[in-house]
Amino acid sequence: MEKAIVLAGSAIGAGLAMIAGIGPGIGEGYAAGKACEAIGRQPESQGKVTSTLILGCALAETTGLYGFVVALILMFVNPFLGKL
Repeated sequence: MEKAIVLAGSAIGAGLAMIAGIGPGIGEGYAAGKACEAIGRQPESQGKVTSTLILGCALAETTGLYGFVVALILMFVNPFLGKL
């Protein structure tokens, strides 16, 4: 019974960790839209805006990747089973 509870908790935790992928997706879409808007207003600043956008999207994507790694660890490695 204890093992089933730990596995269920790990599955729920992995599902909650995958919610972390929603934020970066929304943020990157918003940033890309604002970058297109900025380039549309001042086309001469395209290089600066594009490089800043790429750096910002890369940093935002790491949040989603951290959540994905946590979910994988909870589902397949499951460090809590060794505590029983």
